[in-house]
Amino acid sequence: MENHTVTIDNREKTTITDILDIDSFDEEEIRATLKDGAMIIKGASLHIQLLDLAEGRAVISGTVNSLMYVKVKGKGEKGFFAKIIK
Repeated sequence: MENHTVTIDNREKTTITDILDIDSFDEEEIRATLKDGAMIIKGASLHIQLLDLAEGRAVISGTVNSLMYVKVKGKGEKGFFAKIIK
């Protein structure tokens, strides 16, 4: 298993590895599925500058106010990401 990394430069440029998919995004929130769970990034003027799913890498620009890891629930459990991951 490769290492998962998150690099935030001055809260303006964020690089994330181990990304499987971007589930939803707008200028205030990005939801991503990782190899081991999920992530929610909240901020302002967020834009996906680069998304390379073959390499599992994303580069996001904009002001990051928070970054949160989310546990992905199993198929029998209810929840937002349970519907996305099947």
